[in-house]
Amino acid sequence: MIVAIASGKGGTGKTTLAVNLAVALDEPVQLLDCDVEEPNVDLFLHATVMEREEVQAEVPEIDLNRCTCCGQCQDICQFNALAVLPETHVVLTFPELCHSCGGCFDVCPEGAVLPGKRLLGTLERGHRGKIRLIQGRLRVGEAMAPPLIRRVRGASSPGGMVLIDAPPGTSCPVITSLRDADFVCLVTEPTPFGLNDLELAVGAARKLGLPTGIVVNRSDMGDDRIRSYAEGEGIPLLLEIPFEREAAEAYARGEILAEVLPRWKDRMLDLAQSIRNRATND
Repeated sequence: MIVAIASGKGGTGKTTLAVNLAVALDEPVQLLDCDVEEPNVDLFLHATVMEREEVQAEVPEIDLNRCTCCGQCQDICQFNALAVLPETHVVLTFPELCHSCGGCFDVCPEGAVLPGKRLLGTLERGHRGKIRLIQGRLRVGEAMAPPLIRRVRGASSPGGMVLIDAPPGTSCPVITSLRDADFVCLVTEPTPFGLNDLELAVGAARKLGLPTGIVVNRSDMGDDRIRSYAEGEGIPLLLEIPFEREAAEAYARGEILAEVLPRWKDRMLDLAQSIRNRATND
């Protein structure tokens, strides 16, 4: 079963929920940190035996000895990653714009487009007890997160419980993280900003046809607008977590709440059962 933990905005407690859910479950878990621009699951998990491998994207390189500057590679590229200058017999490539679709390789009649590589980041693997951690770390300055996220998703093994810590928001990296999940757990907070971004996240999940539930963090520090929205949209409210000073202090020390506060483990187990029930029914 693949469960994505997502949120329309940052700072709602998405990663905290993902880590505590993984720790609380009494079964092997694969935890995928798909927030490759700022992976922080391991700040709490402290996984051991972290293996690292470079992840590269295929980009075009031009053999000017074969190239006739026909312009077909430029014409097929929808991202302006190639510029053909026939008057000077030069083809400029812009690897940062390339989406590695492979179209330029296919259309070149002279076979002048050759495969090159661009470093995207690293894929990292580790474990902590029954938890297997897989995370991506995007290269500083790299803007193309989805290919690395796909590698993180592809590194998981089929079967068992897979938890995805998705990036915040509703942009391309989020969609790549959520795709083919069995259930999306959206973490929010009872504020105007929380509601606005929750609505966007719900819209994205519905576009993908994914069953969705809501977890409200710091549920006693705002108003009832999230509850009213969930009722109106027919979205199950899976869990409400009130603010607790004891939990905040443990979090600030980098502790995993499900390990130091028994009530948190109970909450996570109840949440897991609710998710399973909803995913099965939907």
